[in-house]
Amino acid sequence: MFGTVVVGVGIAGLARIRDLMNPMPSSPSEHLKLLGFVSRRSFGNINEAKQISLEDALRSKEIQAAFISTENRSHEETIRMFLEAGKHVLVEYPMALSAKAAHELWEMAEKKDKVLHVEHIELLTEEYKQLKKEVSGKDLVKGTLHFTGHVLDENKAGFPAFSGIARLTWLIDLFGDLTVTSATREKQKDKNYSRMTVHFQTANK
Repeated sequence: MFGTVVVGVGIAGLARIRDLMNPMPSSPSEHLKLLGFVSRRSFGNINEAKQISLEDALRSKEIQAAFISTENRSHEETIRMFLEAGKHVLVEYPMALSAKAAHELWEMAEKKDKVLHVEHIELLTEEYKQLKKEVSGKDLVKGTLHFTGHVLDENKAGFPAFSGIARLTWLIDLFGDLTVTSATREKQKDKNYSRMTVHFQTANK
């Protein structure tokens, strides 16, 4: 059994705790044992999972892996701490707010001989697998991807493009490398509204 800890108890963190405590039969999760969770807020226990301090999670010899589900901006620092402590790391997308930081973290994990896995759960769903089958072998002529969401705290989530970066990985996975040809941003502070529009081009234009 691999001892694990969940760091951050927002929507994603609570889902991790639930799934680790009630693994699906014959799934890899059956080999993981949740030994606690870390949060800046005081919870005590969530279901039967106990709250532990970050320091205890880093020091514990029983904990071999960390599931990081905090806000985007803190991912990089938290990954570094757990890799330094000799733990494997699974982090919710995105891993860091810059490509440079991401490459440094990959190199660090490799030197430490630890797994650093970025989870983008949407790419594993049946709906997405079906979409991938439908576009396989076809040429993209033109397309639009539109999605909405609530207004994000940029101090925690990073620049607005990061709120959509998970969707952009759909396009790269489906159609290969993309080049940004233009990007604009519109803000209406009085309406608490923001929109980013980005145009991409595939390798074959």
